[in-house]
Amino acid sequence: MAIIYNQEKRIFSLQTKNTTYQMMADQLGYLLHLYYGKKLEQDMDYLLSYTDRGFSGNPAEVADDRTYSLDTLPQEYPVLGTGDTRNSTLIICNADYSECCDLRYVSHEIIKGKYKLNGLPAVYADKDKAETLSIILEDSSNGTRVQLLYGILEEEDIITRSVIITNTGKEQFVIEKAASACLDFLDGDYELVHFYGRHTMERNMERIPVSHTEIKIESRRGASSHQHNPGVILARQDTTEDYGWCYGMLFVYSGSFMCETGKDQFGQTRIIMGLQSEQFHYPLNNGESFIVPETILCFSENGFSGLSLKYHDCIRNHICRGIYKKKLRPVLLNSWEASYFDFDGNTIINLAKEAASLGIDMVVMDDGWFGKRDSDNSGLGDWNVNESKLGCSLSRLVEAVNKQGVKFGIWIEPEMVSEDSELYRNHPDFVLQIPGRRPIHARNQLVLDFSREEVREVIFNQICNILDEANIEYIKWDMNRNLSELYSSKSFPGCVAYNYVTGVYDFLEKLLKRYPGILIEGCCGGGGRFDAGMLYYTPQIWCSDNTDAIDRLRIQYGTSFFYPACTVASHVSAVPNHQTGRVTSLKTRAVVAMAGIYGYEFDPGKLSEEEKEETRQQVKKYKEYQELIQSGDYYRLSNPFKDIFTAWENISKDGTQVLLSIVINEIHGNMPVYYVKLKGLREYALYRDKESGALYQGRALMEAGLPVRCRPGEYNASQIVLNIEDIN
Repeated sequence: MAIIYNQEKRIFSLQTKNTTYQMMADQLGYLLHLYYGKKLEQDMDYLLSYTDRGFSGNPAEVADDRTYSLDTLPQEYPVLGTGDTRNSTLIICNADYSECCDLRYVSHEIIKGKYKLNGLPAVYADKDKAETLSIILEDSSNGTRVQLLYGILEEEDIITRSVIITNTGKEQFVIEKAASACLDFLDGDYELVHFYGRHTMERNMERIPVSHTEIKIESRRGASSHQHNPGVILARQDTTEDYGWCYGMLFVYSGSFMCETGKDQFGQTRIIMGLQSEQFHYPLNNGESFIVPETILCFSENGFSGLSLKYHDCIRNHICRGIYKKKLRPVLLNSWEASYFDFDGNTIINLAKEAASLGIDMVVMDDGWFGKRDSDNSGLGDWNVNESKLGCSLSRLVEAVNKQGVKFGIWIEPEMVSEDSELYRNHPDFVLQIPGRRPIHARNQLVLDFSREEVREVIFNQICNILDEANIEYIKWDMNRNLSELYSSKSFPGCVAYNYVTGVYDFLEKLLKRYPGILIEGCCGGGGRFDAGMLYYTPQIWCSDNTDAIDRLRIQYGTSFFYPACTVASHVSAVPNHQTGRVTSLKTRAVVAMAGIYGYEFDPGKLSEEEKEETRQQVKKYKEYQELIQSGDYYRLSNPFKDIFTAWENISKDGTQVLLSIVINEIHGNMPVYYVKLKGLREYALYRDKESGALYQGRALMEAGLPVRCRPGEYNASQIVLNIEDIN
C-alpha cells in the first residue's frame, strides 16, 4: 500500500519502494511537510519545533501563543496571506484587490490509479501500479478551494504533484501565482543543480550553493526555453555522481516556468516549482477551475546517477506514449544541412537513393516545400505544397521516395506565420499582437494565437490536407521564435501564455488521434522546448541546432540528467561544422550521435566511396545496438566540462551487454594514462570485449576501470562492446 493515513495524528505517509514522503494536517488545519527522503516507518512529526521567533506572525486562533508561526513551520502548499513571508506557491488577488488566502484542510481521498489532468500532459500508469492522494484545502472567506494531487508510482520511486484551484465563492478572484510543488527542509546545506544555456548551446550544468539569497530559475519566453530547462536538482554538498542525497523536480510543461529556492532566516530551505508569475493573471469566476501543470518528484540516496536512472524510466515508460514508445525509431537523413532552401523534388529523390544505399530508413524534407518559401522571410502559414518548386505533387514525390525502399518525413512549423503569406494577408488578426503597436519580429516571423480554437482549426485543416495526400510517416514539429506580445482578442491578457501552451497540446492531441502511426519529433530552434510536456506528445526531440560533435558532448551530458537516450535526437553532420566550423572525424561524429536517436544531416552524395562505406558500417552498428541504446540504462562516466575525455555507457537492463563510448576532448604532448570506471555491471560476472577478446570481471571494470587510449590526433573516439560470458 503506497499511501498510509494515520487518522489520530492526521499524518499522510506516501511510501515508494525506497522513499518516504510525509505530511500532517495539524490542529489548526494547516498542512505541514514533515519528511522526504530515504524510506522510514516512523511518524516524523517529532521534528517540528515551536519557539517564539519574535517578528514571525501568528494565526489569530493561537491567541497569545507566539510559538506557532507559519513563517517558521515547513508546509506543503504555502500561500501568501498567512504570515509566512517566504516564497509562496499561490497568490490570490481577491475582488477587493487584497492579496491573501488562508487554506485549511477539509478532507482527503485515497484513489486507486494515477490521476489525470484535463488538457495537460501528465505521468500515467496502469491502475494497479499507482495510487492517488487527493487533499482538499479551502479558504472559507474568499471561496478558494485547492485540490492537492499526489500520484505515487511505488516501484519507480516517483511522486508527482499537481494542483487544481477552484472558485467556490460568489465573487471573482485572480490567480497571480501558482506552483504545483514545494519542498520544505528543516535543515541541511544544499546546492542547486540547474541547466542553463542559449540557442545552439543548451543545458549546461551549473551547481551553485543554496544560500540566504533567493535563487530563481525561470523562462519568460512562452516556451521552456534554451536558456533554462524546467528540471532542477537539490543536492547535499557532498553528493556526487554515485553517492549522496539529491532531490529532483521536473516540471511537465512546455511554457514559461519558475523555480525558486533559498534559505530562510533560520537556515531552512524551501524550493518551489511552478508557472512563471510575470504577466500571469488568471481570473476565476464562481465554479471555474484552473489546473497547475504537474511536477515529477524523485529522491535518490545514490547520487545523480541513481536519480537519472529513475527519471529515465519514468519518462520512457510513463510519459512517452504511442506506437513509438517502445518501437525502434527510424534512422533518418534530414535535408536541411544538405540543401537548406535550395532543392526540388529530384534533390529529395537523390537523397533517398543515397539513403537506401547506406541502410538509412527515412528521408525528411525540411523547410522550404510549401507556399512561397525560398528563405525564412515568407510562406509560414501557407501549408500548401509548392508543386512548381518540387516539380511534381507531394504524393508523386513520396511514391518516388518509397520506391527506393525509404520512408518519407516532413518538416512543419504550425505555430508561426510570416507577414509575407496569404494567411497573414487574409487574417492579420490571427497573430499575438498588441493593438495599436507595431509587432516584434523574431526570425522575421510572428506567432499565431494558438490560445484561440478557431486559429488552431485553420492550421489543423491545412496540415491534415497535407498528411492525407501522401504516405508521410514522420513529422518534425518546429517552433523558431518565442512569445513576446501576450495579447489575444479572445483571452484576458494574463491568461494568454498558459492558454497558448494548452492550445498547442490540444492541437498535438488531435493530430496524434487522427494519425496514430506518425512519429512526431519536437523541435524549438533545436532544444528550446526540450521538456517532459512535449515528450508526452513527441517521443523524441531535436536536442540542439548545434550538430558539432564536441559541443554536443556537453549538450547531451546536461540533457541526460533527466531525459533518456530514446528522447534525444542526434545526427551526424558535415564538416567543417555549419555552426562552429570545427572539423572532427566521421567516426567521432557517429560515436557522439549514437548517444541518442541516430540520423544524418548532410548530403551523402558528397562523400567519398570510403566515407560512404564507413557510413554504411555506422548505420549497421547503430541498428545492432539500437535496442540497447533506446531501452537500456544510461550512465555518465565523466564530466565533459572538467575531464579530458567524455565517456558514457549504455547497459542492458539485465546487465549482460554494454556499449562503452569515449571521446577525447583534448590532446597534449606526452599524455598520461586515464582510466574510465564502468557502472551497473554484475559484480562477479565475466565480460568479454567483442573486438579484442579480452575478459574482465565486472567488479574490476567498476573499481579499477579500463585505460583510455589517447592516440595522436584531435577528438579521437572509440567504442567498446562487452558481452557477459560467465556468471559466478
